[in-house]
Amino acid sequence: MASLEERVAALEARVFGEPSQVDGSAFWALERLRELAPDEGAVLFTGTVDLPTGEHYDWQLGTPVGQLLDEDWQEFAAALAALAHPMRLRLLREILGGVRASTDLAATEGLGTSGQLYHHLRQLTAAGWLRTAGRGHYSVPPERVVPLLTILAAARR
Repeated sequence: MASLEERVAALEARVFGEPSQVDGSAFWALERLRELAPDEGAVLFTGTVDLPTGEHYDWQLGTPVGQLLDEDWQEFAAALAALAHPMRLRLLREILGGVRASTDLAATEGLGTSGQLYHHLRQLTAAGWLRTAGRGHYSVPPERVVPLLTILAAARR
């Protein structure tokens, strides 16, 4: 029975991720956040990212819960809608992976016609998920890399 429990625990850690520990606490970030925002709470997301391109990003954002609940959530619709298309998500993944030129993106299998490609690139750029980096070249803005990956991590089932 003990062997089976160990195997299940290892599988769960692989699937759900094992909480990292600092000073013996699995919730070290949450405990510190409670100290900083004891009254209403806050939401914090942070990340350190090394892309296949060699780029490195460290980023964090903390927002008080009251501020989030008081905001007009409809203002977030365009940014979220831009992510709600499989081709746009694929484009973002390709661009983070180093395929930055529109000609190279157009040559990538499964990204549709050039008209479809440019439509989706415009949608992502208008919503702030992409930035033009010279003629026909795109990049994910540094301040959007960790938030994008956080949204994807939150969407996992």
